[in-house]
Amino acid sequence: MRELPPPLPPESRTVGQLVAETIRAYGNSFWRVLPLGLPLAIADQLSVRQTAPVQMIVFWATLPLFVAAYVWACRVVLDAPPTITATGLAVLIWLPFPALRFLYVLPALAWLAFIGLAVPAAMVERLRFRDALVRGRRLGTGDYVHALGSIAALVVVVGIAANTLSALLHTQGDNGQRAAVFLSDLVLSPLLFLGGALLYVDQAARAVRSAPDAALHPPVDADAAGRPDPQVES
Repeated sequence: MRELPPPLPPESRTVGQLVAETIRAYGNSFWRVLPLGLPLAIADQLSVRQTAPVQMIVFWATLPLFVAAYVWACRVVLDAPPTITATGLAVLIWLPFPALRFLYVLPALAWLAFIGLAVPAAMVERLRFRDALVRGRRLGTGDYVHALGSIAALVVVVGIAANTLSALLHTQGDNGQRAAVFLSDLVLSPLLFLGGALLYVDQAARAVRSAPDAALHPPVDADAAGRPDPQVES
């Protein structure tokens, strides 16, 4: 069998390769990151068949779970300790999300692509609140097409896979279908958080490439050791 070509470095990685690296990272730490699926699984169970205002309230009520999941995903993927600043940023960034999601999913994803990388920037680069917000915006807009395309691709992949898995798992009756939805969300939605954390590596590398003389923090220490991507802990 022919060997697969080596993955491109983060600064030139495609959206498809980011999704593939996210899946690989998930497989390397499956049991450790499986709880990341709980926020969406719980939110979907509470909001299914509810009106849009109720769904927004549910997603706001589960805000601590989503914040904790994203911060933990950054901890695992980037090997960076959580900080109070990063947690506060995650809360601030998540607050508009349910309302934007109510309008349409694309504005919500566009918002996350625009500013969401402030959270891993605060953790990896040890930035203060305002500096992390500025850094997150610059990382997001440095190659906004890649950032938004990556997040959208992850949502599409997870959505299609979750629907397929739910259809395979559910039995007759409403209870069986709800259980199938819960399990599919639990197993597949960690990819969203892991991919969002891994996107930081791509965008930080692109920022370094576009401004090689700028005083920018390297995306992860793994690059200094010659590895193309951060190594996810087992």
